[in-house]
Amino acid sequence: MTDVRPVPEGPVLADQARAVSAYTTREKIGRVLWNYLGQPVMRCTFHNWYGLRRMILRAFGCNIAADARVWPTVRIEQPWNLTLGPNSSIADRAIIYCLGKVTIGANCSISQYAHLCAGTHDHTRADLPLLRPPITIEDEVWVAADAFVGPNVTIAQGCVIGARSTVFKSTKPWTIYAGNPAQPLKPRVLTRAGGPAAS
Repeated sequence: MTDVRPVPEGPVLADQARAVSAYTTREKIGRVLWNYLGQPVMRCTFHNWYGLRRMILRAFGCNIAADARVWPTVRIEQPWNLTLGPNSSIADRAIIYCLGKVTIGANCSISQYAHLCAGTHDHTRADLPLLRPPITIEDEVWVAADAFVGPNVTIAQGCVIGARSTVFKSTKPWTIYAGNPAQPLKPRVLTRAGGPAAS
């Protein structure tokens, strides 16, 4: 079988690539403290102790609204890169992988087992350097159970991302998406005040 892998233009200095960390010293210390102190303490809190979890998250640099709700089993990486808006919630066992900035707007619901992944690697380089593109979840969005949102994606205002969908491209507002990869199914029309008027 012929090896069709591209040949690098220059020598791949793997040892040097590994020696250069993608994280600052401050980030490294913060990750250790969060992973071995903040996250375990948050996990041990009772289900409705939202205020205590907000306090813990703020202590680690999270920008979280006074009425936002985070469940105890949520997994958050680098909470100082997370912004969570008013009346928004993140449900049990969701993964918020904030290597890059993750911004969640107001009145959003991130359901159980959903995964927001603001991190990837540059596959065009042999040393696969870490990239940290942001994720933006605008207001009035529902990311349903087990859905995946990839890096550098904006979920536009009012969208619904169906259960177990995968989103790799930014969406249009007030639209319901589903599938792998997620495709628009139909407009989302609210029956209460505050959403767009029915067309």
